[in-house]
Amino acid sequence: MQNSFVSHFTSSNVPRFSSSSRVLRSKSPLSDDQIRAVAPSVFAVSAHSSRSARYAAIPTSEVLSSLRREGFQPFAVTQGGSRDEEKRGFTKHMLRLRHESNMLAQVGDSFQEIVLVNSHDGTSSYQLMAGMFRLVCSNGMVVGAGNGFDEVRVKHTGDVTTAVIDGCVTILGRLPEVSTEVETFNRLQLTEGERNAFATAALAVRYDEQEAPFDAGKLLTVKRSEDAPSTLWNTLNTVQENVIRGGLGYVLRDEQGRRKQIRRTREVAGIDQNVKLNRGLWVLAQEMAKLKGAN
Repeated sequence: MQNSFVSHFTSSNVPRFSSSSRVLRSKSPLSDDQIRAVAPSVFAVSAHSSRSARYAAIPTSEVLSSLRREGFQPFAVTQGGSRDEEKRGFTKHMLRLRHESNMLAQVGDSFQEIVLVNSHDGTSSYQLMAGMFRLVCSNGMVVGAGNGFDEVRVKHTGDVTTAVIDGCVTILGRLPEVSTEVETFNRLQLTEGERNAFATAALAVRYDEQEAPFDAGKLLTVKRSEDAPSTLWNTLNTVQENVIRGGLGYVLRDEQGRRKQIRRTREVAGIDQNVKLNRGLWVLAQEMAKLKGAN
């Protein structure tokens, strides 16, 4: 089982590290002032000059105001960086929202969320995806494609606001299925070999065709007692946190294999890479659940 599982995920389209992002998450809904301090591109009133006249330059803040009226509230925001100084006020940003109908509803140790990604520099349409926020480690996940969890994309043309609201409602309707999948992950116990197989596949997703600087077992390093039981859910969360947040120490060696220096893995800061890695890890968990015979 281990070899077939790993070989299924030895290739990935995950991009390399991009410019660092600024992140803010709160236990209560974020205000406009809080969002603006971290992600001013949310409030860009026009598009970057590279966009055509057909581009509907509707600020994300206006869409967010409409979403708030529909009961969606932002609990986290991220803004990506850019090497192009002219684009820094229009760069990609990500909001994580909860709806008033399930704002207090927990799925085990997690909350259901809707992930909204947008930019005004031509690098992204509006993207809407299902997400989960785990309380014990303050980690935000993005649910992988498949099983009806495909994202909703809205182009910057026409009635963007209405289309985004409709997309959020669509994703909201899928969240109970996500919660059911989390419950499945939580009841599945993994053997040590299965956990190692998951970590090995995750390492291949993270480093693509590059050589990983450490063994896959490091991704299974448990940081809190809640993650000690060897369930698929705990394994996914442990690996996800170690992949996304980084901080894992490894020994850098020279061409002769001699120890050169100790380094630590970097946090995955770019929005695109964060989303792609999160979704890839979720798909790994889905495949493991299938191999374990889960319905």
